[in-house]
Amino acid sequence: MSTESPRCLSSHSSTYTVYMKNITLSVEESVLAAARRHAAERNSTVNGLVREYLANLAAHDDRAARARARLRQLSRKSQGRLGKKTWSREDLHER
Repeated sequence: MSTESPRCLSSHSSTYTVYMKNITLSVEESVLAAARRHAAERNSTVNGLVREYLANLAAHDDRAARARARLRQLSRKSQGRLGKKTWSREDLHER
């Protein structure tokens, strides 16, 4: 006979709500058929593929904006200065 007390296992799950907007797209039937095949090969849906594409597009734009802002910030802090221009456009294009 065991003197161990029974263990009580509990699990906790969190539920959260994500609000998404529905959009309507118009595509040719052949494009939709190809997209469905592509999605099925990836165990996804056309909706999932479009959502992922748009999320990646938005993230890329956000990263690009942050990179431009960082470049402007570094440019303002830079100690480097341009010297006097000693050439003309014609000098550069002389053959």
